Amino acid sequence: MNSLFADLGVSVFETMSRLAQERQAINLGQGFPDDSGPLDVRERAAKAVVEGWNQYPPMLGLPALRAAVADHYLRFQGLTLDPEREVMITSGATEALAGALLALIEPGDEVVLFQPMYDAYLPLVRRAGGVAKFVTLKPPHWTIDDDELEAAFSPHTKVVLFNNPLNPAGAVYGASTLARLARACVEHDVIALCDEVWEHVIFDGLSHAPLMAMEGMRERTVKIGSAGKIFSLTGWKVGFVCAAPAILRSLARAHQFITFTTPPNLQEAVAYGLAKDDAYFVAMRAGLQRSRDRFASGLSERGFTVLPSAGTYFLNIDIAPLGRSDDVAFCRDLVERHGVAAIPVSAFYAEAPIRNVARFCFAKRDATLDAALDRLSDVVAQGRA
Repeated sequence: MNSLFADLGVSVFETMSRLAQERQAINLGQGFPDDSGPLDVRERAAKAVVEGWNQYPPMLGLPALRAAVADHYLRFQGLTLDPEREVMITSGATEALAGALLALIEPGDEVVLFQPMYDAYLPLVRRAGGVAKFVTLKPPHWTIDDDELEAAFSPHTKVVLFNNPLNPAGAVYGASTLARLARACVEHDVIALCDEVWEHVIFDGLSHAPLMAMEGMRERTVKIGSAGKIFSLTGWKVGFVCAAPAILRSLARAHQFITFTTPPNLQEAVAYGLAKDDAYFVAMRAGLQRSRDRFASGLSERGFTVLPSAGTYFLNIDIAPLGRSDDVAFCRDLVERHGVAAIPVSAFYAEAPIRNVARFCFAKRDATLDAALDRLSDVVAQGRA
C-alpha cells in the first residue's frame, strides 16, 4: 500500500457524519445546501442526457462550456480568457487541484499552504512529491502576517496554493492582501494555484477579486472554479481551470490521465447556467446571507461568540468563552449530547492547530437551522457542551 494514504486516519467529516446518523442529530458539519439547485439548470441537464450526446466529449471540455466560462469571468471579474487555449473543464475542483499539483511540481519542490485549509490540499501535495510550507492564520479575522508569509518562501518554492474565499474560516481577501501575495509570487518566481470555488458565495456587498488580475500574475496563475458551488449542485463535480497557454498545456496532460473528461449533459447545463442573468446570482447570495444572519443571530442570542463570515457556507464560533479548549471534544459532545453535528476547525491544520473554533454549515432550510438552535439553547447556560 502507498503509505501516504494507508496511514491516513478517518476524516473528521466521516466521523461526525457517522455520529450524526447514529444519534439522529442535525448535521451542520458537511458543507452542502438543503435545496436541489436551480430547476432550469437541472432540467437542462436532464434534457441533454435524454436527447443529447452521451459519449466522450472533448478532453478539454465542451467548446460551449469553455466559451461560457470565459464569458462569465469577463462579465463578473473583468478577465479576458481565450476559451480554446486558456480554459479547461474537470470533474470537480478537487480533480483540478490534483491535476495541477501533479503537473506543476516535482519531488522536493516546496508548496506554500495557508492553514486552516481544505483537507485535500496536504495529501495531494505530498502525493505529488511536494514539501509543504505553512502560513498559519488565526481567528477572528484570519489575516496573513507579512513576516510569516515571507518566511514560507525559499529558493525551492514552486507553487503557492491560495484559497479565497477561505474555507473553513469564511474570510474573503481583498485587493491589499492579494497585492502582497502577488508581489511575493513575482519576487520568488512561483506559480499561484488559486482555489476560488467560493467566488460567488460572498456577502455584505463584497465582490470577488481574482489573484490572476493582479499585476504580474496573469502568466503565473492557475484559477480554479466550481459549478457545484455556484449553483448549489455539489454532487455534479464540474470544475473550471483557467491558466495561460503554456501552463494549461501541462495541466491538460495531467487531466488526460486522471478523469479525461466530464459528463457532457452536466457540461451543457452548466454552460446554460453560467449565462443566467444577474438576478440569479444576486438572489443566491441574498438567500445564503439571510441564512447566515438568521443562524448567527440565533447563536448570539444563546450566548455563543460568533466569528465573522464574509463568504462560503460556514459560520464559526469561539468556544474559549465557554471554558472549552478542545474543539474535537466540544464537537463530539455537541453531537452526542445535544444532537447537532459541527466540525472542529483544528482538523484543517497540519501543525500547531487552533483548538478553540467550531464550524457550522448554515446553507440549510430555516426549519433545520431553527431546530439546531433549539437543541443548542442550553449549551452556554450549562457552561459546557
